[in-house]
Amino acid sequence: MVTQKSSRAVGVGRVLIAVYAVLALAATGRSVFQILEQFDEAPLAYTLSALAAVVYIVATVSLIRRGRTSYAVAWATISFELAGVLIVGLVTVLDPELFPDDTVWSWFGRGYGFVPLVLPVLGILWLLRSRPAVAAEAHAADRTE
Repeated sequence: MVTQKSSRAVGVGRVLIAVYAVLALAATGRSVFQILEQFDEAPLAYTLSALAAVVYIVATVSLIRRGRTSYAVAWATISFELAGVLIVGLVTVLDPELFPDDTVWSWFGRGYGFVPLVLPVLGILWLLRSRPAVAAEAHAADRTE
C-alpha cells in the first residue's frame, strides 16, 4: 500500500503558491533595484519593499513544504503580511508624505492591483482548509471507506 502525504500544493493551493512566487519575484526585483539605485530618495519605503519581498519568499517556501513547522511558518508570515499591508496601507492614506515612493504594501497594494491585500486573506482561508491534522484525518477516513 502506498501512503500519500498531505500537501497544500494541490489544486487551488498550487495557484495560490504560484501567485506568491510571482509576487516574491516582483517584490524582490523591485526592492533590489530601488535599494541599489534610489535608496536615498525613500529609504523607509524601499526597506519595507525588501521586507515584503522576504515575507513573500518565506511564505512561498512554507506553503510548498509539508509538515506542522512549515504550516506554522506559513501562518506567521501570511499573518505578518496581512498586518503589514493593512498598516502600511493605512499610513500611506493618512500621511502620504511619509512614503515619497510606493512600497509593495502602499495604498493597500494599489501598485500591484491590490493583490497584496487580497492574497493574505486567501492564504489564511487556504491554511484553515488545509490544516495538517484535518488533512491527515481526511486521508484516514478515505482509507477506511
